[in-house]
Amino acid sequence: MPMNVKSVVIYLAIVLASYVVVSIADSFAASEISTRLKISKAKVIFTQDLIMRGDKSIPLYSRVVDAQSPMAVVIPTKGSEFSMKLRNGDVSWHDFLEKVNNLKGKEFIATEQPIETFTNILFSSGTTGDPKAIPWTNITPLKAAADAWCHMDVRKGDVVCWPTNLGWMMGPWLVYASLLNGASVALYIGSPLGSAFAKFVQDAKVTMLGVIPSIVRSWRSTNSTSGYDWSSIRCFGSTGEASNVDEYLWLMGRALYKPIIEYCGGTEIGGGFVCGSLLQAQSLAAFSTPAMCCSLFILDDEGLPIPQNVPGIGELALGPLMLGASNTLLNADHYGVYFKGMPLLNGKVLRRHGDVFERTARGYYHAHGRSDDTMNLGGIKVSSVEIERICNGVDSSILETAAIGVPPSGGGPELLTIAVVFKDSNSTKQDLHQLRMSFNSALQKKLNPLFRVSQVVTLPSLPRTASNKVMRRVLRQQLSETNQNSKI
Repeated sequence: MPMNVKSVVIYLAIVLASYVVVSIADSFAASEISTRLKISKAKVIFTQDLIMRGDKSIPLYSRVVDAQSPMAVVIPTKGSEFSMKLRNGDVSWHDFLEKVNNLKGKEFIATEQPIETFTNILFSSGTTGDPKAIPWTNITPLKAAADAWCHMDVRKGDVVCWPTNLGWMMGPWLVYASLLNGASVALYIGSPLGSAFAKFVQDAKVTMLGVIPSIVRSWRSTNSTSGYDWSSIRCFGSTGEASNVDEYLWLMGRALYKPIIEYCGGTEIGGGFVCGSLLQAQSLAAFSTPAMCCSLFILDDEGLPIPQNVPGIGELALGPLMLGASNTLLNADHYGVYFKGMPLLNGKVLRRHGDVFERTARGYYHAHGRSDDTMNLGGIKVSSVEIERICNGVDSSILETAAIGVPPSGGGPELLTIAVVFKDSNSTKQDLHQLRMSFNSALQKKLNPLFRVSQVVTLPSLPRTASNKVMRRVLRQQLSETNQNSKI
């Protein structure tokens, strides 16, 4: 479902009744919905008949049906009538509520459960193509609330707005980070890119506005925030992608130069591991501190932590003890994913994260993208393997592809680049524009309508290790250097 009042109420009701929420973003194709339903063994699905985007209506219930979902409780987008007939066994939201009419007036007491009880199953891309099923427990909400309180100063009486969805970790994070700290959640229905959203921020008197860099870039290019009073904002939060200094200086200017708190974490952490802080001098598009209850280590070329006060760049490792972090996966070996092969420090195995980080001479941190084979597209983490599987089937002339997220030369979110090896090495470059359109069409239909290929490059072959694994990191580095040189 889209993140609206009903979906938040349903989310909290499931948790309070001691059931487990399965979070699936409303943008997914039917096959992706089906995969997540099977992994989680979901029993019931709550959804809407349609999603309204301006004058357009996007089918949602039909995708749930195509995914062969279990029983669906379907909420009409407008009024009480549906634009389609429901499957046998599915029920309308109205009929669902009618079943408990006899309980009106009775106070519902939340079910008490042990701290390690699962409350939510979320999904993050795995490098093998199947999404990792990550359970949140009763302690994860405390991690979300602690981060918001400690780093963004969310407090009683605040109004917190962050365009997101309950299918991504920032949806549940927003619910807990706001409500557990006594703040209100401001939920806007529709695209956050236009002036109507800017007016909503003004009228709701939002005090903490969360963004991803792609949204800021759109606001700046269209000037859609012009003329609106954002003086209620006390700070911004930013997550999901690498930030751009110029765009973030512009964003601060929309609210009398209030600070932007950078926030980087993961679904398996339940929040952030590195952040900004209102108690420290901030550097634009940089992090100033490990998150509360977290410790960070940058590994050198030998895979060992460099000293904490020494600048350097390398793969990031985390201290193994973190409030709210996962300790199991439903469909993968948790130890194998996060700890196997990691170095020991003071008798404890460090936790793998997969990002490349830099610590500067002044003690700030910069993110440099993924060190493994997942990428971040518009704030959505996705496996290269998932994208390549679809792109390989787009045209019979393709031998193989490699999907890489390449940071633009001026900084900012990763751009999806597809490296193509043709069966016939004489295939001409004139085909590449059409091929990019075909890749976009296939990815948006089969994976996620928000994904877009920015560039297609041809190669005679893909770089590989001795064990025949594609060296996407080498490709990423080569393409980043090419983009930088072309800019110069």
